[in-house]
Amino acid sequence: MRSESLSDSDSQPDAITLDDVRLEVDGAVLLRDVTLRLNSTRTAVIGANGSGKSTFGRLLNGLRSPTAGTIRVHGLDPVREASAVRRRVGFVFTNPETQILMPTPAEDLTLSLRDTPRAERPARVEALLAEYGLADKSDVPVSSLSGGQRQLLAIAAVLATEPALVVADEPTTLLDLRNARRIGDLLLSLGVPLVLITHDLELAARCDEAVLFEDGGVRAVGAPDAVIDEYRRSLA
Repeated sequence: MRSESLSDSDSQPDAITLDDVRLEVDGAVLLRDVTLRLNSTRTAVIGANGSGKSTFGRLLNGLRSPTAGTIRVHGLDPVREASAVRRRVGFVFTNPETQILMPTPAEDLTLSLRDTPRAERPARVEALLAEYGLADKSDVPVSSLSGGQRQLLAIAAVLATEPALVVADEPTTLLDLRNARRIGDLLLSLGVPLVLITHDLELAARCDEAVLFEDGGVRAVGAPDAVIDEYRRSLA
């Protein structure tokens, strides 16, 4: 399904391209005929549960591979160049416990910095903890952190690798309103391009561009207000 553009296309080179992408798993079609050109700094991806938006996000760093079609992320093929793509694309999961691997925040950030010279790691960890409001949580058990603090740690661990693109898959869904706003504000203020998969339409409206998925295809892409209006009409 070719997307219906709701805004004029940008003339700058596309950072993310999909051409006739299809994904089937055990006979079920998760994505069908998806063709997209994305180049905005902050792209919201919206749609109902099961629409294909999270599957799309996972294609961008090789967590899923298409059955057919081609994908390029910053010129790289996530299937053939998976290692290079994963070094460039940071992925924030809905549940931070999915990606926090070590028992304390300091240890988890140190793991993310494994490619940094050993002598530089302690200072980098200290700086990251301070930047994300976790300076006093350095050596406490991760299990003692609040949901918001765990998501902050997960984001800090992703950004520690200095990715060229961040994909966040419903990162505020499990949080209370205050922490959801805090995480949303943080993600929208990142100094790197962001693909934000979200059910929060207010958050989506603050992005530069939006994509609406429906039944495994792209129903609309363009200015957030127009795409959100199209989503609401589709639910009416």
